[in-house]
Amino acid sequence: MATAISTQTSAVNADRLFYGSCFALITTGFSFSIRAGILPQLGAEYGLSAEQLGFINSMWFLGFPISMIIGGLVYYSIGPKIIMQVAFVCHALGILLTLLAGGFATLLISTLLIGIGNGCTEAACNPMIADMYSGEKMNKMLNRFHMWFPGSLFLGFLISKFMTDAALPWQAQILVIIIPTVIYAFLFFGQTFPKAKVAESTSLAQNLRAMATPLFIFIAILMAFTAISEFGPSQWYTLVLAQSGVEPLYIAALVAFLMAFGRYFGGPLIHRLDQTGVLLGGAIFTLIGIYLFSTVTGPLAYLAAVIYAIGLCYFWPTMIGFVAERIPKSGALGMSIVGGMGMFSNSIFNPFIGNWIDNERAEQTAAGLTGNELELAVGQNVLLTMTIFPIVLVIAFTVLLFWVRSRKGSHVDGTELAAPGSSM
Repeated sequence: MATAISTQTSAVNADRLFYGSCFALITTGFSFSIRAGILPQLGAEYGLSAEQLGFINSMWFLGFPISMIIGGLVYYSIGPKIIMQVAFVCHALGILLTLLAGGFATLLISTLLIGIGNGCTEAACNPMIADMYSGEKMNKMLNRFHMWFPGSLFLGFLISKFMTDAALPWQAQILVIIIPTVIYAFLFFGQTFPKAKVAESTSLAQNLRAMATPLFIFIAILMAFTAISEFGPSQWYTLVLAQSGVEPLYIAALVAFLMAFGRYFGGPLIHRLDQTGVLLGGAIFTLIGIYLFSTVTGPLAYLAAVIYAIGLCYFWPTMIGFVAERIPKSGALGMSIVGGMGMFSNSIFNPFIGNWIDNERAEQTAAGLTGNELELAVGQNVLLTMTIFPIVLVIAFTVLLFWVRSRKGSHVDGTELAAPGSSM
């Protein structure tokens, strides 16, 4: 451990800070999966439409990029400690307001606060881990840190399923989110945080110039579609898969488990593949997975989940890795902007998905469908509509694949493009 920490951070308890970071990310995952699990209960208790639930979901995704981007801008000046203090305050207030919610407006505010806390976690913990470790160990620890997002989704979906089946109130499920929140606060309390390593190789002006290039803008737009392809269906499992003959939260847990497994064990293999090939392959698997969700029922839905998980598994890290490798002068700010774009897109698209559900339910009701037959038709038709997101990605990543291969050895952002097969 001593060799992994620089002399300026020799007093830092890297293990404790790392575990604290992991529990902070578990808080993020629980806030997503458990909220997804209680959507039907919230809708029933407060008389909310699917569109209103979509707006509530969107606050999680809106707060995330706002604080992540701001946190990325101020990290080098204020350090991770203050950012994580803000994260804890926002998480605690968000959970408390959710428990005291009186309806739609309170749920909007509480979800926004939790989203801000989640974004602060990303903004502080990623560079903090990079500051504490170096070389191969840094990459290993970052991968292990990011594994806990799908890992906590897996746990959160199962917890929500168990508590829902036990007829426990949704407030009891929200209380579960407090557990990792308190743990990370305890682990961080009184600790010496590492000094931020200020990158002097590029300036803010250079970052902005790199982000003004067509390639960066293109990737940022595609990030919006990769993120909604991942989080769009998963935030609505309990509604769109309710009558598909499977347990929606088991589907959600299976997808999350496979993603965590793939990210933890499959990294070295993926690192040897071309980034654009990984992205195109992911888009194709995602399209097939969502399409199967919209057409099959019963056990075949679990096959759809496996295919869908394969598609999603490397979307996020590969998109961020593409920016880091192909547009390096965009710096940490560029990676924060692209990640923020992914989360922000969900705040935009979620109300639309909710509106699709409401409109589809009205149309199918008018056509004479009722009960389980109605809910199945609504869920499958909405999922079919969601295939538009990966369809756009398949076309765009095909173009990107041929463009990158045609320009192998040329320069982007003043830096030579790395050959396919380089690390992500």
